[in-house]
Amino acid sequence: MEKTTSAAPGLQTQPRQSKTRRSVLATFAVLLTVWLLVPRPDAPLSWRLGRKPKFENHGDVDKLYDFISSATFRNATIERLSGAVKVKSESFDDLGAVGEDPRWDVFYDFHAYLKATFPLVHDKLDLQKVNTHGLLYTWKGSDDSLKPTLLMAHQDTVPVPAETVGSWTHPPWSGAYDGKFIWGRGASDCKNQLIAALETLELLLEAEFEPKRTILLSFGFDEESSGREGAGHLSSAIHQRYGDGGIAVIVDEGSGFEEAWGTLFAKPGTAEKGYTDVAITVRMPGGHSSIPSDHTSIGVLSEIITRIESEQYRTHLEELNPYYTQLQCGAAHSPDFPHKLKKLLASRTSSASSFPWGSHCHKTKPDHLALEAAKQGPAIKYLMQTSQAVDVISGGAKINALPERVTVSVNHRINIGETPQVVYDRLTILAGAIAAKHNLTLHAFDGREEASSIILAASPNTLEVAPVTPADAAVDGPFRVLAGTTRALYGEDVVVTPGIMTGNTDTRYYWSLTKHIFRFSPGVDEDDRGAGLGNIHTVDEKVSVNGHVNAVKWFTLFVRNMDAARF
Repeated sequence: MEKTTSAAPGLQTQPRQSKTRRSVLATFAVLLTVWLLVPRPDAPLSWRLGRKPKFENHGDVDKLYDFISSATFRNATIERLSGAVKVKSESFDDLGAVGEDPRWDVFYDFHAYLKATFPLVHDKLDLQKVNTHGLLYTWKGSDDSLKPTLLMAHQDTVPVPAETVGSWTHPPWSGAYDGKFIWGRGASDCKNQLIAALETLELLLEAEFEPKRTILLSFGFDEESSGREGAGHLSSAIHQRYGDGGIAVIVDEGSGFEEAWGTLFAKPGTAEKGYTDVAITVRMPGGHSSIPSDHTSIGVLSEIITRIESEQYRTHLEELNPYYTQLQCGAAHSPDFPHKLKKLLASRTSSASSFPWGSHCHKTKPDHLALEAAKQGPAIKYLMQTSQAVDVISGGAKINALPERVTVSVNHRINIGETPQVVYDRLTILAGAIAAKHNLTLHAFDGREEASSIILAASPNTLEVAPVTPADAAVDGPFRVLAGTTRALYGEDVVVTPGIMTGNTDTRYYWSLTKHIFRFSPGVDEDDRGAGLGNIHTVDEKVSVNGHVNAVKWFTLFVRNMDAARF
């Protein structure tokens, strides 16, 4: 966490810093807060809507904060983000090969929009198009000894089902602005982050900023359907240039801000849960419905689904889980932190994990700390528990024909401290009992299929739990820069703590490039902190303009602070 006061009972305080360390930190603090302290003259009247400021020299880069705060920039960025939302860029799970399936062609229109909207970025930076639609921008720094800063986002959105269009307050591709929000598919997932990153570089180019550290932008185009064609290829292109560990820091979409226990937390995601989909298929003899078997394949599959949903995976909190750190931060800094949680937290041993990795969900003692924390609601519970969701089912062809083959797909997000094998073991035991009951053969993850059987198969998108990003604010490194940038923008009362993603992002392909990966949506509307994620993946997706403008401020400050850092 990034905030130092006396620790709660049972928590250790940080050691006193040396005189040299304090001197370095003082200098760094000045750097981080300079934008909030320099004089801010009124913006020139020539800064009209749609026009960017004409800075006189490199030193005027410090005036960027003023311009981003102005009505002129606000109106212009509303127009630019709204325009981006208007360009359809849906991705689908059943897309064919790039260059063959015409549904990929929507990205040509989006690229044309970006080129027209951000002319300096496209004139001054190197743009490499990877696998046709992936966008990799490079702003070469003057010091090759400094590893690059990499900002990510994705161009694609989830589809808008035709049957839901009439339920939207504003049409999903309108980019409508109502005075507070921009509405439409992709407004908050995540064209806002993509546009904010481009706004940042366009402004810095206009101000004649000269980076020492190379800056990269990497925009995939199929994040919503696994990212293999976009981020999968982009990460390989970046790896060819810089190699293992060749990037200083990555910031992608992710967690934002949360008010809890009387405290505002900024929660950059330093971890992601794992992922696996399991397809469960039941094959049984067909025939005429007038002479049915006692149990059809649909009936047997329904029994399996009922058994799956009748019991959840265990709730447990590894000390490696970033939510454990948030509890520590809450105990130390939050006035309304629950007494029972604080007591349980203090009693947790820190010498070793209470739970072995990969252990089965029914063979350990209850984690009382996790169970108490989970009472805050599902959004918290699933930070500490493997989730299961029965999402897709298919089977049956005609009302008078017994179904011969039916399938259900179950989505799982794997908790830190477990692996996909935990899921496979549980489903094998569960399906095995039902197979025996109905005299069926079980093929559990063996790649085989035959008549009169139950088949379990894992999807190719299976993902282990992500490596946890270092997040020690006492160490000079990317987390410290991120935390300092956040508190410089939003105030010293904000507690910056590691967060965890229940979903997965394109960063899954970038693990080898750096240990320092942050999934963070840095723009918060301070007048409406409850705006949250803006209805992503559903009707009435929207984004707060105040939050979007703050994201531009954050990225501009973060890029400059990373440029000044020397690690």
